[in-house]
Amino acid sequence: MSKVRILVGTRKGAFILTADGKRENWEVSGPHFAGWEIYHLKGSPADPNRIYASQTSGWFGQIIQRSDDGGKTWHQPGTPPGAPAAPGPPKSDSNKFVYDVSSETGAPLTTHQFYDGTQHPWEFKRVWHLEPSLTDPDTVYAGIEDAALFRSTDGGENWHELSGLRGHGTGPKWQPGAGGMCLHTIILDPSNPNRMYIAISAAGAFRTDDGGKSWKPINQGLYSKYIPNPTAEVGHCVHHIAMNPSRPGVLFMQKHWDVMRSDNAGDQWDKISGNLPTDFGFVIDVHAHEPETVYVVPIKSDSEHYVHEGKLRVFRSRTGGNEWEALTKGLPQANCYVNVLRDAMAVDSLDECGVYFGTTGGQVYASADAGDSWNPIVRDLPGVLSVEVQTLQ
Repeated sequence: MSKVRILVGTRKGAFILTADGKRENWEVSGPHFAGWEIYHLKGSPADPNRIYASQTSGWFGQIIQRSDDGGKTWHQPGTPPGAPAAPGPPKSDSNKFVYDVSSETGAPLTTHQFYDGTQHPWEFKRVWHLEPSLTDPDTVYAGIEDAALFRSTDGGENWHELSGLRGHGTGPKWQPGAGGMCLHTIILDPSNPNRMYIAISAAGAFRTDDGGKSWKPINQGLYSKYIPNPTAEVGHCVHHIAMNPSRPGVLFMQKHWDVMRSDNAGDQWDKISGNLPTDFGFVIDVHAHEPETVYVVPIKSDSEHYVHEGKLRVFRSRTGGNEWEALTKGLPQANCYVNVLRDAMAVDSLDECGVYFGTTGGQVYASADAGDSWNPIVRDLPGVLSVEVQTLQ
């Protein structure tokens, strides 16, 4: 029978939740890296035992962790085998390096700053998102703050910037959102190994069709009334983008305000907020087998980051947008003031698609029936930053 493994990153460690295909009884492992912020964990589609984690601290800096046994043990790439998974305070500047993007030499991604080819260090605060290759467990991409994109082809031992993104020319127009200027979304096209999508808050969405050498802004149709030019080429605060792998040219977006859809790989976006009670939110995802079934969690506003009317409701559209239904069974419908962050929802690939999300209140909810009903797997974790799922055979 298939198994499901949920990877949960929180403000005070990582947790791994495992169940069989019925998804009724869950084993909880953790906290891994107790006390550390784990911004994101993601497993490799090419190797069920390979997991990457972004471990960060304002005091000790950014560390990438890797597990080769499904999260039982962890190793910090770039350190000798057997080194502690969660190191203590660095000696001198041993946990930092200076990265020169004009150099062909990679280095471990463990720094607060690196050089951008000028005389000024470029601030590097954390890794927001890790996206393993669809075919190679040793290849993984990292989206960082301030916004840039890195790639490792040796399991995280060394990293190289895909500098064509920051070299695109629109960088001076990028601005930080409330959470920082973060590259938070990376989507790999399963039908085209040279095509990739990324999203930056607050710059917008970009696409490469040549493996990261060059990039194109894909923000046509977005409207942001709080920027000088509401329809500008860049400058939009995109919160998340989702795609069903069976239809890689169709994208769904949760923007700062507005839920959007593109049917032509991002060249044009159309608003699909429809009858949502509010179209502000952070997370969006797509059913594993029904590419027209989309999930969002509306938040009250950009100044009040909690669910609308104090009710935790997932909204589902089975028509690709515009027509939405509230999914409430098993979710608190009074006095609930949690948020669901941009990487805190995921779906499994079982025949009856499972949907999972975590809240800033420390709950992780699961639905084994595509959202019709929900149950809390765990409560009272530290605030949840990310939720990812691996479906294991």
